[in-house]
Amino acid sequence: MGNVFGRKSRSSRVTEQDKAILQLKQQRDKLKQYQKRITLQLEKERLLAKQLLKDGKKEKALLMLKKKHYQDQLLEKTESQISNLERMVQDIEFMQIEVKVVEGLKIGNECLKNMHEIMSIEDVEKILDETQESIEYQRHIDEMLAGVMTHEDEEAVLAELEAITQEEDVALPEVPTALVPEITEAAKVETERKEARKQEDREMLAA
Repeated sequence: MGNVFGRKSRSSRVTEQDKAILQLKQQRDKLKQYQKRITLQLEKERLLAKQLLKDGKKEKALLMLKKKHYQDQLLEKTESQISNLERMVQDIEFMQIEVKVVEGLKIGNECLKNMHEIMSIEDVEKILDETQESIEYQRHIDEMLAGVMTHEDEEAVLAELEAITQEEDVALPEVPTALVPEITEAAKVETERKEARKQEDREMLAA
């Protein structure tokens, strides 16, 4: 029972156009069956008229040929009607395809419109700018880590040095206040030795 109710709840996918196409094809098939039956009947009447002529029944043969001629005209009209029905079926089927194409384009346009509302041109430009800034920042970090100084970096360093040298309150290094350490004992002995030697030289010159 569940399956039965399930089938009833489903919406039919057969459209009015589908029904019209089905009816047109049914009419076409009926005309083709009629056309086939008339063709066989005409062939029989032709053979019958030929036999009447052989039997000397010219009037009946003439009447039979007139009937055949009338049915030939009906057969031509039937062929024309079949062609019209087939053309109409093709037109409807092609229109169905065009309708589906238009519906697809409509859905696509609505989707694009919603996407444009979600992400505007300004948002795209902002994202691109932020992406470019991130790339430049990462490149700058890579150059610093690699020990590479760009021309802009050198100019920035020189400008900072110039600014420091032009400051009025530059702090000069303080003069050391600690006394000079005393001369070591070895240095004193060496000095006294040199003085004694000079004294001996002066005494030798005086003698």
